[in-house]
This record gives sequence, structure tokens and C-alpha cells, in this order.
Amino acid sequence: MTLLYTEVEEELRASVHDLLADRCRPDAVLRRAESASPYDADLWKTLSREIGVAGLLVPEEYGGAGASAREAAVVLEELGRAVAPVPFLTSAVLATEALLQAGVHEGLPAGGRDLLAELAAGETTAALAVSLAASPYRPLPPPVALNDHGALDGEIRAVAGADAADVLLVPVGTALYRVRAGDARIDVVPSLDLTRPIAVVTLSGAPGERLGAFDARRVLAFGAGLLTSEQLGVAEWCLATTLAHIRERHQFARPIGSFQAIKHRMADLWLDVARARAAARNAANLLAARPEPGTEAALETEAATAVAKSWCSEVAVRVAEEGVQLHGGTGMTWEHPLHLYLKRAKASETALGTPGAHRDALSALADLPAPI
Repeated sequence: MTLLYTEVEEELRASVHDLLADRCRPDAVLRRAESASPYDADLWKTLSREIGVAGLLVPEEYGGAGASAREAAVVLEELGRAVAPVPFLTSAVLATEALLQAGVHEGLPAGGRDLLAELAAGETTAALAVSLAASPYRPLPPPVALNDHGALDGEIRAVAGADAADVLLVPVGTALYRVRAGDARIDVVPSLDLTRPIAVVTLSGAPGERLGAFDARRVLAFGAGLLTSEQLGVAEWCLATTLAHIRERHQFARPIGSFQAIKHRMADLWLDVARARAAARNAANLLAARPEPGTEAALETEAATAVAKSWCSEVAVRVAEEGVQLHGGTGMTWEHPLHLYLKRAKASETALGTPGAHRDALSALADLPAPI
């Protein structure tokens, strides 16, 4: 096992980074966040079709890259650095993983196989109709049920990526159904993270196709493990931007970065980010192996995911908050992009399990008593 980036991963990173540097600068993200369409459809089309990130986790037999969680993690790092308003996490990670898990035991029906191929080609965008605040360690509430006519009724709140999706993957009990987005009512609601809108999805007699079983714990844990790489990217951008600022900002005829108190704070942040990088890479590396449930390797993966999500969530928020403070009055302005990163960090902290929930899960996995 190595946590170092491979040559292929670095090439993928360079491709995504160069595109984002050209098309997703902070000023452009801020302008889009203030508009009626936060998602950048053109950027997503380029990422998914020309670079092929939408099909990274899709097996080659369905037209995907057949890559692993490691490659997806590299993409998420770069998207986090740019707070890119694209549905990679919601479509290419969560929805795709739900589809793959649905076909593990029963095999996907023709509709599921076709959908995987469309996702891989970038022709379709999907969203998993589950609250972004859902935890892998708690049962999902039963907001959707089949009515007497076999159609779907119910309401799911705080669904990320629904407004950008062509297809909704809706859990009904332990089954996963495919629903056309046009057959649902999708109401975007105010969200702390301006670059990742959430919506209320309402189904009223919506026709759906059953695709297979839905294992909420495995799908949400997989998403949580990879979300840590996005949080790492957010933290690294905030650290680098703050470091550049304290080198340039002068007080008393000296760069403020030369003051000992600020040096100590920056050193602590650097150590936090270095630990976050190790935790996120370890989680991605173990998730890439896809261990069988119940095995020792699976328990190790669960523990690594819990460690990474609990640590990276708090580090991203801490580094973003310190960045705002060390930028002084500039950091408090709307024009500076730091607030976008702080909001992404804070919203991601509670997504797919809070740090406390992951620490409680870790204590159970390690057979240690939880804090009282």
C-alpha cells in the first residue's frame, strides 16, 4: 500500500487543474453563485465528456474508465480547491456508487445498465434522492413509499444535486428506483453553501423503475470517505491563499507573516492539513480495494473512513476560519472568495455524517467506550 500519488493520478490532476484554472476562477464562481443557476453546466460537460471524470467509477464494460476511489479522490481534491459548482460528488460518486451497489447481488436490469453507460458518457446526470445530512450510521427515514398503483409518493429534503439532475435514484425501503427528474417536483431552498444547492424533492404518483437493492450504509460511507478529499482541497487552498497574504501584507514595515504569533498559527494549520492529507488518502486507498462486507479489510476501511471524515471536516472549517481572520477586513468582504470556501467547509462538515457521528462509530469499531 502506498499513499503517494501515481503517475496516472498526477496526470489526471493536471488535466482537471488546468481546466479549472482556465474556466473556474474564484471571481467566476462568485458571479455564478449570485445567479439563478449556480451549477456550471458547460464546465461539467467538459469535465464529464472531454476529461471523462463522470465515468471514473463506472466499469469499462459500461463505457467507463474502470478507475478506483483513488482517482475519484484526486478529482475531488481539485474540485475542492476551486469550490467548483459541478455535480461530481452527487452524480459521479454517490449516484454511481448506489447504482453499482444495486447490481452487486441481483445484477442490474437493462435500464440500470443503460443509465450507467449514459452517466459514463456524460450524457446524463443523476442524483441520489437522500438528504445530504443523512448519516451512514442511522437508518434513513422512510419518506418515499409505493402507492396502490406502484408509483412513488413522498418528499425528501436537503437533496444535493437534484436541480442539476436528469435522473433521480430514489431509495424506497431497501430498494433503489429510477425516476425521471421531470416526473418530480424539485424546489431549490436556501443553502449555506452557495456552490452546492440543495432542494426538496416531492414525488406524487411518479413512475419508477426498480434497479436493485439499496444499502444505505455502504453507499453513504463510500461518499463520506471520498468527501474528505474535497475537504482536503478546500483546506489546502485556504492555507496556500492565507500564506500568500501574510507574506505580502505589511504592518510596522514588516510582513505580518514574520510575527511569531502568526508563524505559530500557520505551523499548526500546516500540520493539521498534512494529517488531513494522510487520512483522506488512506480512506481513498482502502475504499479503492472494495473489500467484502464483514471482512477484516472492510472493518479497517470503515475505521479509516470514520477517522478521515471526523478529522478532515473540522480541519477544513478551522483552516477556512483562520484564513478569514488572518486576511483581516479583506477576508470579511463578499468580494473575496474566502467566504465560499468557509461555507463549503461548514456545509460539508455536517454532510454524510457529522464528525461526532463518525467518532462514535470509530469508538464502536475499536471497541472503546464512547465519551459520556
